[in-house]
Amino acid sequence: MLGPVILAAARSDTMRRAVSAAPVTKPVVSRFIAGESVEETTPVIEEMTGRGLEVTMDVLGEDITDPAQARQARDAYLRLIDALTPLNLGPRAEMSVKLSSFGQALPGGHDLALKNVTEVAEAAAAIGTTLTLDAEDHTAVDSTLAIHAEVRRSFPETGAVVQSYLYRTEEDCRALSAAGARVRLVKGAYKEPASVAFQDKADVDRSYIRSLKILMAGDGYPMVGSHDPRVIAIAQELARRAERKIDRYEFQMLYGIREAEQYRLAAEGHRMRVYIAYGTDWYGYFMRRLAERPANLAFFLRSLVSRG
Repeated sequence: MLGPVILAAARSDTMRRAVSAAPVTKPVVSRFIAGESVEETTPVIEEMTGRGLEVTMDVLGEDITDPAQARQARDAYLRLIDALTPLNLGPRAEMSVKLSSFGQALPGGHDLALKNVTEVAEAAAAIGTTLTLDAEDHTAVDSTLAIHAEVRRSFPETGAVVQSYLYRTEEDCRALSAAGARVRLVKGAYKEPASVAFQDKADVDRSYIRSLKILMAGDGYPMVGSHDPRVIAIAQELARRAERKIDRYEFQMLYGIREAEQYRLAAEGHRMRVYIAYGTDWYGYFMRRLAERPANLAFFLRSLVSRG
């Protein structure tokens, strides 16, 4: 019930200032944010990959207001690629990109975002890795998938993200799977109207499983973005039925959530990729993490009480 309230707060400048100013916030945020700079985050990448995990890196930043900020976001990813180069991790360390940070929502933003993300894809390919285009709210889906299709012409390993709370997602999964794409399936973390999205958690969960069946039976590469033990078990069974080898799909979880399960899956031989976000523009990302799971909100509130 609190999810929509928290998502609304994620867009509030007043709440942003209040949460950012709270003394307890930074220690709690560090549970979900690996650092504020690439220099702080590189040791986290090395530790996780050294213990058998794979990673996808998100340089935090959304809702930019001019092309100069879009170029700065692009340059932040190029600096990340420079930091990854000596680690020689190849596809074990990929990147996740929100096209809004590359200028997608600006006037003429589709072409601007395409240009910026293509430059990042080129740099990523040069060190043997790739990127995935993150999903945002429903108004950006058509543009994001069109950019994804265009970038895949030169860089076919470029991934896309779809969200099971949107009515359209099953059809998007069919199209992406038929094209042989890498697809991360998540439930969704934005406040969406009933005209485009399921509002009941049970409906979102059922849509997730229907979409997962499409991806597992298709020609693409499914990336199962979930912390739900039931979903993980279902994914393994669907992969078995589809005769998918263990390296032809992967699990993905967020940094700071269910860490023991992440290492357990990796120890069993599964590809287990951790979504690691870093940067100073952490507020929107942090609030969506609170909205997704009551346990995250409880963790934050307990910390406020115990340290207040």
